[in-house]
Amino acid sequence: MGPGKIKVRRLPLLPLRGLLVYPSMVLHLDVGREKSVKALERAMVDDSMILLCSQSEINIEEPTTEDIYRIGTIAKVRQMLKLPNGTIRVLVEGVLRAEIVDYLSNDEYYEVTAKELPEQDTTDPEIDALMRTVLNQFEHYINLSKKVTPETLAAVSDIDEPGRLADVICSHLSLKIKDKQEILETVDVRERLEKMLNILNNEREVLELERKISQRVKKQMEKTQKEYYLREQMKAIQKELGDKEGRAGEADELRSQLAEAELPEKVKEKVEKEIDRLEKMPATSAEGGIIRNYIDWLLGLPWNKETADDLDLDKAEEILNEDHFGLEKPKERVLEYLAVQKLVQKLKGPILCLVGPPGVGKTSIARSIARSLNRQFVRISLGGVRDEAEIRGHRRTYVGAMPGRIIQGMKNAGASNPVFLLDEIDKMAMDFRGDPAAALLEVLDPEQNSTFSDHFIEVPYDLSKVMFVTTANAVHNIPRPLLDRMEVLYIPGYTEIEKLQIAKKYLLPKQKRDHGLQDDQLVVDEGALMKIVREYTREAGVRNLEQQVAGINRKAAKKIVSDPSEPVHVTEDNLKDFLGPVKFKYNVAEDKDQVGAVTGLAWTEVGGDTLVIEVTVMPGTGKLTLTGKLGDVMKESAQAAFSYTRSRADVIGIPADFHEKNDIHIHIPEGAIPKDGPSAGITMATALISALTDIPVSRHVAMTGEITLRGRVLPIGGLKEKSLAAHRAGIKTVLLPQDNEKDLVDVPESVREAMTFIPVSHMDQVLEHALVRNRPGAPVGTA
Repeated sequence: MGPGKIKVRRLPLLPLRGLLVYPSMVLHLDVGREKSVKALERAMVDDSMILLCSQSEINIEEPTTEDIYRIGTIAKVRQMLKLPNGTIRVLVEGVLRAEIVDYLSNDEYYEVTAKELPEQDTTDPEIDALMRTVLNQFEHYINLSKKVTPETLAAVSDIDEPGRLADVICSHLSLKIKDKQEILETVDVRERLEKMLNILNNEREVLELERKISQRVKKQMEKTQKEYYLREQMKAIQKELGDKEGRAGEADELRSQLAEAELPEKVKEKVEKEIDRLEKMPATSAEGGIIRNYIDWLLGLPWNKETADDLDLDKAEEILNEDHFGLEKPKERVLEYLAVQKLVQKLKGPILCLVGPPGVGKTSIARSIARSLNRQFVRISLGGVRDEAEIRGHRRTYVGAMPGRIIQGMKNAGASNPVFLLDEIDKMAMDFRGDPAAALLEVLDPEQNSTFSDHFIEVPYDLSKVMFVTTANAVHNIPRPLLDRMEVLYIPGYTEIEKLQIAKKYLLPKQKRDHGLQDDQLVVDEGALMKIVREYTREAGVRNLEQQVAGINRKAAKKIVSDPSEPVHVTEDNLKDFLGPVKFKYNVAEDKDQVGAVTGLAWTEVGGDTLVIEVTVMPGTGKLTLTGKLGDVMKESAQAAFSYTRSRADVIGIPADFHEKNDIHIHIPEGAIPKDGPSAGITMATALISALTDIPVSRHVAMTGEITLRGRVLPIGGLKEKSLAAHRAGIKTVLLPQDNEKDLVDVPESVREAMTFIPVSHMDQVLEHALVRNRPGAPVGTA
């Protein structure tokens, strides 16, 4: 049946905040706003009818027409009661829906014209089915929710009108005003029931989820309580049985370890305090693991454990000689230390710094020192270390914190007086994490290292009994304050004779063992070994030499596997079959005396070398050209030699204006190799004077020395290496600065005997010994 005639009425309006009234609903309202009170009074004067509409926002005090929903409920005011606080409590009963058509101008209260929206009467079986479904869902909702009483279901079940059923159910649900308003605005009954069904479905799902979550939380709580209860029971049972497990057992075990360990008093107190903390911690605490780790470190360090030094000097000397050939100074220093130790019984550990080129045995001599002293040996490499925490450790607050390399090394040694090798101390770097070299200052100072402080350990540790040995390739890379704390021992490199002995006594037997060869299966002649030293290697140490010896052993192993009956014999002649063609030119002395070519001596990181300095004079305008990749110092030496020659032109016997009419070119061969230093000064001056006077230079003479503008010869460094290079090149005479005469002590005796060393203090003496007349039998002298 269709709706009747639409009726429009004039009614006072009461805006509602935070609630909504459906038709057929009876409820109390408290009215406090002035306009609302006046609207009520007006309604009471007329027929007690008033329009109730909800506000879209609850906190608007003075709503405009925009803030009030258009559709509301016409209600009858049943009762009015003034409360002591000035508000009015009214009982209203919803009658039917209505829609605001227009607002009338009224300043005292809201007055509107509203059209009624009556319910549709329908007898559609689909609506009956919808009603049943809605009731069914509402029943499920009541079962899940504790907010609606079961009696409500009985009251709702008696309602026959479908629209009213939807309204009543909606009024019992705790929904937002917006959702309730949507049901109120749905005039079509079928649509209203369908919406209601959707809302009930959603609410039921939310309630089911809530229930699941609460059950899970409850289970979790029950489980935790159960675990706690069982743990307490277990503790009680263990106590009765006398068993010790968990934190209590762990603490007891640590205490027994502490009683056995010989710790200083302060450390003992610290460990006891930490054990007490550990005992009070719950078993699941992550902090417990950190404390346990800290206690283990404190107990594991050798605080008072020492190894007894073997102070037998003869035995120590024997061990050092057995392990190394040569290296007299480091060996002597170790024996001195032993002798002093024997006399005073207690000595602060010295700090030795072994400086020398690669492969001379710096690391292995430290190992031999430990063996000769009968001490533990610890080695750490500082190459590439650039974090201060590597030395000092991390604070315990960091995740994965651990002590620094020094403390780790001490724990590994298991004694408080090991020989501690800090390898490659010149290779340390520095970045934003701090300077590890600065952290080493405390470690390598005998006055300070008795109270070395590690960030992780926190308790001062005594390093004064440790014998520190450091190694470096170059002194200039070690920071000055660090170098100042160490006693530097230079290991300059080996002579050819020493290398031959090392190859014969150490390298060859070792490589035979490593390659599984018997002594009689491979024989290497001494001449062949010397040829390897001279023509297949160029180094200060013996690392390359060992590689070449290993190469011979590999080839020999292959031959022996093919034919075991025939031993392998390596001679000077068949050496190239094993190692290939010669790699370095050995004898570089000139075949005959040359004009403008002089043999100079140079120092390199791999030992000494000879350089032939060539000078040529050409007609020109006085231009001086220098080639051979020379450094700034060497270029300046050439300028000084040139200026000296100009200043002495009349004495030497050359035209005073030679520099204006000639171009001079000074070249040092092996042009690709950078060269620098002042020690070729006298060599360049001699070559220049020889070229200008056309007098040859003796091929048997080599020289080294810095020149001044007045012709004085100044001292140079690396005399031992330079002398060995001259000897290797077949030079008979070496001219050296007078001030370097004292350094001849370092030159091996065999070299001193084979060559003549002439100290010179002025350039005139150099020319006297170096220049020769073209005429046979002419006296040597300046031109």
